[in-house]
Amino acid sequence: MPVIDVTHLHKRYGDTVAVSDVSLAVEEGQILGVLGRNGAGKTTTVETVAGLRRPDRGTVRVCGLDPRRDRRAVRRLLGVQLQDAALHNALTVRELVRLYRGFYAEGADPDGLIEAVGLGERRGIRFDKLSGGQQQRLSIALALVGRPRVVVLDELTTGLDPEARRRIWDLVENLRADGVTILLVSHLMEEVERLCDRVTLIDRGRVAASGTPAGLIAQARLAQRVRFRTSAPFDPAVLGGLDGIASVEVSGEQVTVTGSGDLLQAVSTALVHGGVVATETRLERATLDDAFLALTGRALTDTAEPKDRR
Repeated sequence: MPVIDVTHLHKRYGDTVAVSDVSLAVEEGQILGVLGRNGAGKTTTVETVAGLRRPDRGTVRVCGLDPRRDRRAVRRLLGVQLQDAALHNALTVRELVRLYRGFYAEGADPDGLIEAVGLGERRGIRFDKLSGGQQQRLSIALALVGRPRVVVLDELTTGLDPEARRRIWDLVENLRADGVTILLVSHLMEEVERLCDRVTLIDRGRVAASGTPAGLIAQARLAQRVRFRTSAPFDPAVLGGLDGIASVEVSGEQVTVTGSGDLLQAVSTALVHGGVVATETRLERATLDDAFLALTGRALTDTAEPKDRR
């Protein structure tokens, strides 16, 4: 039985359908990533898993329990980090983590967890004096202080600087190694490709596709590109007859070959046999961004990523 099991979830706010039909399952010790545009229904889905929203239709189970009916039992098992934290402004980082630790019979060492999320030097700072990124890291610490067996993370590292982001990624990978089950909402492709065992794409309140990151890219049947430069005029006939090549474009010294299969090996071998000296050769594979566009007809994001919040 999946640790997190969502079946035909439907949620409406007035005339707006936030989630139309979402089903997903996360097995023990697995990280499932949820990708979608703003307004696709991601946050409503994870808030329903966390017991913060009541579904209009469908079922949600965490370790076989209903997050709303069995709220007390689920709280002992589930840690939740949402996008916006509303915490007591007058309490310090250490006071907040110690306060939350007191809600559980067993849990993590507050000071060790504060260090793990990179707030050791800020442990005595009040919440309202923390930067946005520091508040984000504190929210992650509070979600983990009870040593939950299931964790929901909504936009885990959005806005964090690269060093802080990698520190949190290491922490999440350690959780998975300990058998913790994680539902991760993110729009950062590097994050999803590094952390997630499986990914569910949500678009307009429905599941558009689900699979491993590599499987979704394969499902989208997207081509690869090999780009290289030549100092002498290039004759595309050098690559004639190669399996998997869809097109060859020459623009001055730049050559772009589009195709499938082991494209880099095939092109490199043909160039050597043709006596072509190529430089700056690189393979460009399709990304999850590309797969999302191909599978839904829309780009994942249409705005730039927020600046680092430190």
